[in-house]
Parts: sequence; C-alpha cells; structure tokens
Amino acid sequence: MKKHEFERFTQTLPEVPGIYGREDFFNCAILVPFLFLQDECHLLFQKRASTIRQGSEICFPGGRFDPLLDSSYQDTALRETEEELGMTRERIRITGRLDTVVTPRAVIVEPFVGILEIESLEELRPDAREVAEIFTLPLAWFIETAPEIYHNRIEIQPSYVDGDGLEHILLPVDELGLPSRYKERRSEWTHKVAVYRNDKYTIWGLTAAIILGMIRKMS
Repeated sequence: MKKHEFERFTQTLPEVPGIYGREDFFNCAILVPFLFLQDECHLLFQKRASTIRQGSEICFPGGRFDPLLDSSYQDTALRETEEELGMTRERIRITGRLDTVVTPRAVIVEPFVGILEIESLEELRPDAREVAEIFTLPLAWFIETAPEIYHNRIEIQPSYVDGDGLEHILLPVDELGLPSRYKERRSEWTHKVAVYRNDKYTIWGLTAAIILGMIRKMS
C-alpha cells in the first residue's frame, strides 16, 4: 500500500466508530416509553403473550431491524411500538437514545427514549398476538429501588456432544496448530443479571439492565 492509498483509507474512517461484525449479530431496537399520569412520570411495560418467543416475560416494545421496512433503528422502535401497542407514531415523541447494548448472545439493541402522548392506557390497543398485558410503574420506584444482582456463567466451548453422543468440532484446534488448552471448555467470565421485582411483576435481564443504566445516568 502506498502512502497516498493509506491516507485515502484513513479519510474513510468514521468519527464515531461502529460495532465490528454487526452484520453477524441480531440487530434490534426498542422504545423505552414514558408517560405522565396525573403529572407523575411512569414507565410503560408489556407482558409478552405466552405463545411467542420469551413468552410471559416483561419487556419494552421493540423488535428486529428490517431493512425493507426501516430506514433507521429509530424507525424500527417506532414501527414495533405502533404494532404492539396499537398507536400511531405521531403520538410518540422521541426525546433521545441510550447506550447501545451488546449481549453475550450476539444481540445488539438500540434503545430509544420517548414520551407517549396519551392521557391513559385506555387509549392503547395492544396486539393480543404479541402482548398479554400492559402496565406502568412510577419512575420514582426505580430511582428509589436498587435491583437485585445475580450472575450467569458464560462459557467458551470449542466443541459439543449432541443428544446422540456425536461430537461436533467448532474450532479445529489440532488442525490449526493451536495450543491444546483451547480444546477445553473454558469459563471466561460471569455476566451480571439485574432484577427488579415487586409483589406482582419481575423485570429482569435486558429490560432491567437498560433501566439500571438509564437510572445511573439520571443520578
């Protein structure tokens, strides 16, 4: 590579870097929906229908980025909110965005913060195929309540044995001439799991992590 070719390359580098290998991840966007009920700030949640993936869990509206439907991740968050809550995007005021989340399961989440311009939940028409229930909790409760913290253990497995006892080699350590220690199952780290719960709801995992990160920014 000549010097002028190198300089031309460096001029193409973005001021704000992206995420390496993003095309190999599951890319999605969510809306963290706020609304004001009797002048008190609330967060809106939905309980997923029991028949869909991660059924009966508590989450924010959102879903997978679709390049055929969405021109941006904000479009994804708005489209999914429209579909799941049964409201038009004209009644959603996006006020900002939170940090991008990259999960250990190769999911990238772009969270947007928005205000629902509604007076009550009665104005919403949730899609029963995806949403079993909608409810709100005061933002003050999350500010005043520290989450419980647990952990998942994350392991690297260069091979695995299926139900029939057949071993599947994912990383051919011997063939590549790598040190033999990389043939072993290795536990590299633990992943923190935040949990908020009251006498009716348990909010955990990604949803709780996004709330916790947001509350920290408010303090």
